[in-house]
Amino acid sequence: NSSVSCHIVQVFSNSDEALINKKLPKELLLRIFSFLDVVTLCRCAQVSKAWNVLALDGSNWQKIDLFNFQTDIEGRVVENISKRCGGFLRQLSLRGCLSVADASMKTFAQNCRNIEHLNLNGCTKITDSTCISLSKFCSKLRQLDLTSCVSITNHALKALSEGCRMLENLNLSWCDQITSDGIEALSRGCTSLRALFLRGCTQLDDAALKHLQKHCPELMTINMQSCTMLYPSCSKSQMTALWFVCLAAATSQITHTHTESFIHIACVFLRILEAARCSHVTDAGFTVLARNCHDLEKMDLEECILVTDNTLVQLSIHCPRLQALSLSHCELITDDGIRHLSSSVCGQERLQVVELDNCPLITDITLEHLKSCQHLERIELYDCQQVTRAGIKRIRGLIFNFIGCCVILGVNCVLFC
Repeated sequence: NSSVSCHIVQVFSNSDEALINKKLPKELLLRIFSFLDVVTLCRCAQVSKAWNVLALDGSNWQKIDLFNFQTDIEGRVVENISKRCGGFLRQLSLRGCLSVADASMKTFAQNCRNIEHLNLNGCTKITDSTCISLSKFCSKLRQLDLTSCVSITNHALKALSEGCRMLENLNLSWCDQITSDGIEALSRGCTSLRALFLRGCTQLDDAALKHLQKHCPELMTINMQSCTMLYPSCSKSQMTALWFVCLAAATSQITHTHTESFIHIACVFLRILEAARCSHVTDAGFTVLARNCHDLEKMDLEECILVTDNTLVQLSIHCPRLQALSLSHCELITDDGIRHLSSSVCGQERLQVVELDNCPLITDITLEHLKSCQHLERIELYDCQQVTRAGIKRIRGLIFNFIGCCVILGVNCVLFC
């Protein structure tokens, strides 16, 4: 053991003469270092002068995530990283780094012109000035997260539209100063947008959707949760690539008429719809959706209190790929609606999750109907007061396909079949 320890000391005692540095070419060592994370690279940099040069080589720092060090990250750290990495850096996450501000981001943009993914989620000191810097120097930017950067305004979106035209994924959630004018400027310049997150942007109205519809034909994902001024209106053309839409809590005033209109704006290839708490939408709106969107896989109708069994009948007929359905607090749903759903193609071949908590009309009969759902993984029955433990145990004993299924009866009551 002592001889081995002595050998290790000798190998690393003189960095330039270390055996590993003699036996392996620098190119191979550099390749090895490229697989290391940030912390390990920093440790390697302290081993010797030779390793310091190799570990801190910009080619090893193409992807950096500083979230775990967020409390220690100040502007000068970002500036030093940008100078060290330069054009090598492709992805940087500064999520939660509250001390990072516009000045350091300007230096970053000037030095790291090949950046493609940038996460500034929660960097509350960031303003329009950072977006202007990115626009000037970072034309290759494809993904930008500005969640909770509350000082961002329409001027930032105008700048991005002029200089970051390759932008594909943009998160502006809770940037509540943005209006539809900003979305118009963005959509005109960034026509390759594929995902746009606008949660909590409370000043947006249906004009924003029209601009996106007109200028961003490749848009696949849009999240307008809690956009309380949203009233989707009718249009002749479609977002032909759209497959995920979130309108949850967008406004309690969205009615079935708006839903019908939105189907024409949206896409017949829609796969995921989150419409929780759209409490004025009726079966009429969801009927149009079911008849037009045959690729639906997941649907959240929590607290859509006007929905009845008729919606389930339409889904069972027209949506054979449905895998997950939330009907929480849909108080008009009955066992008969579940009967239609469970006997359909989606029920027998696809359905994995059914959330029926707080549906007071659901009884043990629903469990009988769900016997035919061969792929069911989770059933939520919290506060379904007419569903009994005896009913669940009886079904569990009768059917093989409930093995592995999680039945949730309450906060502290879960049965694994």
